[in-house]
Amino acid sequence: MTDERAHWNERYREREPPTEPSDLLREWVDDLPDGRALDVATGGGRNALFLAEHDYSVDAIDVAEEGLGIARERADERGLSEQIEFVRADVEDHDFPAEAYDAVVVSHYYSLNALPDLKEALAPGGVLLYEHRLHPPDDRSSRFRFRANELLRACLDLRIVRYEEPMGITEDATDVRLVARKPSSE
Repeated sequence: MTDERAHWNERYREREPPTEPSDLLREWVDDLPDGRALDVATGGGRNALFLAEHDYSVDAIDVAEEGLGIARERADERGLSEQIEFVRADVEDHDFPAEAYDAVVVSHYYSLNALPDLKEALAPGGVLLYEHRLHPPDDRSSRFRFRANELLRACLDLRIVRYEEPMGITEDATDVRLVARKPSSE
């Protein structure tokens, strides 16, 4: 078992993952193209469940069996198991299908390495919703957070619909948020 998987399994055993979908997803769900969605680092499945409730066929990927077990239970309780495919895999090593997803949701998972594969997995006209913590300027220990404009620069091959970073990083304002659309092949 990898150290990363062991870390997340232990975290899910100790603490119940959130149940509410991300604010960014909730805000944009009605503007997303219909079809198939990918929920990256699904954890307890909050975003996958919300997408399934909005008639998406969802692939929910996570490295931790514990998180996926919680997500499966929640899907069963809501009658959504048929709409969600749970995938236990490391996002960094997973072979995503090309141009398969109409929406890709990444909520609080940092990976510039996997981002090219996630963008490739977007269908033409597909939308990427990405939110994660921003790196505080005076904190050298936050290696799994984005630096100023880092996510924006990494997605300039997409059409940026919305991008925001807080004016200053505070207890209430820490997230960078991006909504971007893959150009259609038209």
